[in-house]
Amino acid sequence: MSDKSFLDWPFFDAKHKTLALDLEKWCDANLDDEHPHDIDQACRDLVEKLAAGGWLTYAAPVANQYGEVKLDVRSLCIIRETLARYSGLADFSFAMQGLGSGSISLFGTPAIKDHYLPRVRNGQNIAAFALSELEAGSDVAAMQTSAVLDGDEYIINGSKTWISNGGIADHYVVFARTGEMPGSKGLSAFVVDADTAGLSIEERIEVIAPHPLATLKFTDMRVPKQNLLGNPGEGFRVAMATLDIFRSTVGAASMGFARRALDESLHRANTRELFGAPLFDLQATQTKIADMAVDIDASALLIYRAAWTKDCVKDRVTREAAMAKLYATESAQKSIDQAVQLFGGMGVKKGCIVESLYREVRALRIYEGASEVQKTIIANQTNQLFKAQSI
Repeated sequence: MSDKSFLDWPFFDAKHKTLALDLEKWCDANLDDEHPHDIDQACRDLVEKLAAGGWLTYAAPVANQYGEVKLDVRSLCIIRETLARYSGLADFSFAMQGLGSGSISLFGTPAIKDHYLPRVRNGQNIAAFALSELEAGSDVAAMQTSAVLDGDEYIINGSKTWISNGGIADHYVVFARTGEMPGSKGLSAFVVDADTAGLSIEERIEVIAPHPLATLKFTDMRVPKQNLLGNPGEGFRVAMATLDIFRSTVGAASMGFARRALDESLHRANTRELFGAPLFDLQATQTKIADMAVDIDASALLIYRAAWTKDCVKDRVTREAAMAKLYATESAQKSIDQAVQLFGGMGVKKGCIVESLYREVRALRIYEGASEVQKTIIANQTNQLFKAQSI
């Protein structure tokens, strides 16, 4: 079991400590390091397992007495960090159930919430979030997919790419240009069932850490007006509010990968002999271990600060979440690279855990806002704070 001392930090309540310990036991009994040949089926199976374990109630919570759905970001981060240490695919499967239904939790009507969220919780529906386009990834305002109101339906044309769970999802949260205003203020968000006429899978995309990924095409696809999330023209707000929650959890997943790399490195350093002594006794090894440990703790502080702030202090944590994602993903990449170096030739052998971690962590510096985008967000947010304090 990895270091759990961070659970004593003041960011957490007793329920979070219980969650972490219970999930650790569940992962130990239910997850392994196997590399499945059928990734689609493996993800379906993992969603069923996560649902049976009750963990998807955190990704798609039950509404309270006022009809509000509260996503606890600290719990989401703990879950992603723990799952990632055991299985990158399990972390992916959990994360997409959250991201693909988060906009519904935040902006769906009571009818939409009642229809979709129970299906996500019980593993009946696999969820997906369809925002990116070929020419509109980091620049959401450049989105070209259009939605035109025709009576009680919107007609959607265009395409989305790099869509996780594309091809196996039962529903997608789709963002399209409805044109209320120029740029990002003229976007809207819709829930679209995967079997809707006019929706097709144009391409399945293979990446270095395999998971379901696809390009979607919409051809005169008709979506009922009641499937709109929020109001017309609020799509950018819907997307950013959703990412405000889940960006911190990307950092948590990368930290889970880094913790696993540190654990594997410590085991390797204490059991591998070099020049008649344990590998750990070399100063160069100790330097690597120290750097990894410091980066992991620094990441945890940024991640759980952002999560606690979102849960307990304020609604928007754009700056805090960007800092958490940026630092945690960049430092995790460095830590895992150091782990590969400590393993030597074994570190690049297919099937070795650090080789798998090396491939798993790379995409996290890109998706849900690349590191360069996070730096722009942090700079702009910091400048706004400076100007506000100077008035």
